[in-house]
Amino acid sequence: MPAGDGGHAVNARVSPEALEQAAEWLVRLQDGATTEDHAACEEWRASDPQHALAWERAERLLDKLGTLPPELAMPVLSRAPDGHSAGRRAAVARIVTLMLTVPMAWGGWRYAQSQEWTADIRTAVGERRTVTLADGTSVTLNTASAIDVRFTATERLIVLRSGEILVRSGHVPDAGPLRVRTPEGVMEPLGTVFNVRRYECSTSLAVLEGAVRVTPAASAAAHIINAGDQTRFNQQRISPLRIVDPALSAWTRGMLLADQMRLDELVTELSRYRNSLVRVDPSVAALRVSGAFPIGDSERTLDMLVSTYPVDAVQRLRGYWITLVPRT
Repeated sequence: MPAGDGGHAVNARVSPEALEQAAEWLVRLQDGATTEDHAACEEWRASDPQHALAWERAERLLDKLGTLPPELAMPVLSRAPDGHSAGRRAAVARIVTLMLTVPMAWGGWRYAQSQEWTADIRTAVGERRTVTLADGTSVTLNTASAIDVRFTATERLIVLRSGEILVRSGHVPDAGPLRVRTPEGVMEPLGTVFNVRRYECSTSLAVLEGAVRVTPAASAAAHIINAGDQTRFNQQRISPLRIVDPALSAWTRGMLLADQMRLDELVTELSRYRNSLVRVDPSVAALRVSGAFPIGDSERTLDMLVSTYPVDAVQRLRGYWITLVPRT
């Protein structure tokens, strides 16, 4: 079935098992496949209509990857020599995730990958990293974050492309002002510690020490945000100030703190640190959860939820897709 035919098939319901098998075949055929391998794949595809649908998604994914530079596309299909290695499992997981979202989320994924791979400094999913810049400024990057650093004689600029950072501003006599920029605006610290997070169309700012001057991109009006306050802004306006959530910077200590947080909100945050998919059944989405959860060990966090609350974790696709459901 050609990749370009039958758009209705792309949106048809495909079983997770068929998607996983298609991903396995895709990884296998990308690395020294024999004529027998290709024949076996054709036989698998023809043996079940679900297989044909899953393979069409795989072909469409290959078409999409072909529009990316090789340095961006290859990590998606990369695999270690050992067919049973963690590298192979990770490659299959990435492919399954992408096939689940083709074509709806392709544009967003493609943009995010480009942002990450072309940035000066970046972190992978689940990674946290602290760097010290030339002026002594310390920047801690959260999971899947990317920044550019542009220091000149007149300005010290950090561009947050994606993700989240905690900044402790440094100082060099006679150096230009330090600024952090996102598409929504510019933040200029006034000797401070502050947290910045990028969302799809907005930026959140929490000031932990000192103060930060914020100027939205489409506004000439600057606003001073003092220590203990947080806000969210887009290119036009700044939202009303709120008291900084004490749990906001817990990620820098490897923790996710929840105080009567909805289960679906907690899982959304936890998912930032995982390559696999975690979903919540709507019937338990509003369940209130409290606790301190390790973001560096999401499996342990899921075990903590299952052992403490009336939910079970149903695993599909060999653990790549997990759904929290009511305990029966």
